[in-house]
Amino acid sequence: MNRSERIERLKAVAKERILILDGSWGVLLQKQGLVEADFRGERFKDHTLPLKGDYDPLCLTRPDLITEIHDAYFAAGADIAETNTFNSTSISQADFGLEAAVRDMNLASARLARESADRWTAATPDKPRFVAGAMGPLNRTLSMSSKVEDPGARCVTYDEVYGAYREQALALHEGGVDLFLVETIFDTLNAKAAIKAILDLEDDGLERLPIWISGTITDRSGRTLSGQTVEAFWNSIRHARPFAVGLNCALGAELMRPHIAELARIADTLVAAYPNAGLPNAFGEYDETPGETAAMLTEWAESGIVNILGGCCGTTPEHIRLIAEATRGKPPRTIPERPKSLRLAGLEPFELA
Repeated sequence: MNRSERIERLKAVAKERILILDGSWGVLLQKQGLVEADFRGERFKDHTLPLKGDYDPLCLTRPDLITEIHDAYFAAGADIAETNTFNSTSISQADFGLEAAVRDMNLASARLARESADRWTAATPDKPRFVAGAMGPLNRTLSMSSKVEDPGARCVTYDEVYGAYREQALALHEGGVDLFLVETIFDTLNAKAAIKAILDLEDDGLERLPIWISGTITDRSGRTLSGQTVEAFWNSIRHARPFAVGLNCALGAELMRPHIAELARIADTLVAAYPNAGLPNAFGEYDETPGETAAMLTEWAESGIVNILGGCCGTTPEHIRLIAEATRGKPPRTIPERPKSLRLAGLEPFELA
């Protein structure tokens, strides 16, 4: 299949069943006992800054590990793999001095995911696999001050954020992803810059790819870190006509459920969710078992509030396997038809009746 055919297949499959995304990458990579040499490889052996802990360059220095993780999640039942590019922007990689390697990181990661997805699709044509180009939230924010004493202070400009996301989107597109996943959004203005960078690719003559947008409710307040409610967040990004909208990270399934239910009520597109394996314990580890996570997400499926499920921090291939098995055969959420209306948002939603 070429990419246009894969995208049509993705849309068709989403109407038939609940799709499964892969799980956490960090938890698997951290178990590898990697040392500085793994992160450096031959390419970065003389780099002046420490690289240990920067997992995105591993697609260049340890591609075998990246392929191994893709294969593990596809074997567990995932339909969609994320590229290992959560921090593959010039802004995020500036902390490690690897801005010049960003394009190559995205290209390599997309191609590794593509190769794995195509191999699994060829082996099981009735279960096609897809690749989502992961675009993380950045380590700089446009909506919040970087100085307590100066509300207007920012470490980055909109044009810089847009430029960083544009570079990433171009490389992911060239690398062969089927859709873009703008994820773990805590600042909607950052996300809007990413969305514009993606949409502008079409003006450059590139094939339009579906966009999946996933926000993060940071705590029990029910708001993103920049202060928006779920409905306000949706109103802010619905102009992109996303393939899917959802939430990930920060919360486990138990605390995320009411916010997913709210999205299911208001969003006239697919709703996706990939929660953490509960909340971290005192050691920063996640104790929720695969069975516990799968049981809660199965209830979401039975309640008809989701179209795509997966896992975020702390989840493993075993979590994904049990989620896939438990939700198999359960129908996806029916997308509601909402009346046309003027819907705006600041921190709160506004609808003109």
